[in-house]
Amino acid sequence: MPTKIRLQRHGRKGAAFYHIVVADSRSPRDGKFIEKLGTYNPITQPATIDINFDSAVNWIEKGAQPTDTCRAILSYKGVLFKKHLQGGVAKGAFDQAEADRRFAAWMGDKENRVGKSAEAVVKAKEDARKDKLAAEAKKKEAIAAKVAAKTAPLAEEVAEVAEAEEVAPVEAAIEETPAVDEAPVAEAVVEEAPVAELAVEEAPAAEEATDEEPKA
Repeated sequence: MPTKIRLQRHGRKGAAFYHIVVADSRSPRDGKFIEKLGTYNPITQPATIDINFDSAVNWIEKGAQPTDTCRAILSYKGVLFKKHLQGGVAKGAFDQAEADRRFAAWMGDKENRVGKSAEAVVKAKEDARKDKLAAEAKKKEAIAAKVAAKTAPLAEEVAEVAEAEEVAPVEAAIEETPAVDEAPVAEAVVEEAPVAELAVEEAPAAEEATDEEPKA
């Protein structure tokens, strides 16, 4: 029975994830399968792959044919490289210890590259966020400048009107204040003058009284 290692779709529209399965090549894509090897989620950055490594190597050695996408996934996880090393051991090119050492070195280098790739993704996201914030700040500044340019003449006009309104009541108050009439005061002083004159005129009468006393 020809077998294939392929993806079985799950998830909702626009957010799909996949099961990695071994199935009969004649079965529908999402139909019956022989064994589930793992899962593949392409939505995350980087993509999340969880796979039963030993079982995948066993099926590859038995002749199961992966689809193009599954071949890339198995190569990424080292399944195909492991099969290659096991073929070298079977042919006597090197022993199992050497095969394990080579595979461990390959996996270490792979993890370093994956870690750097993940860091690059995180850095790219952070840079994109900073660029977006900077663009939004520039946009707000441009809008604020336009608003200030439009409102500046209006503010000046309002200030001029307010200043005119403050000056007008003062001028009106000055105009309404009655002028001090100093003329009556002068007249009152002039009218008081005859009183002094009367005092002067009464003085001779007193003298006449003094002159008449000896006659008595």
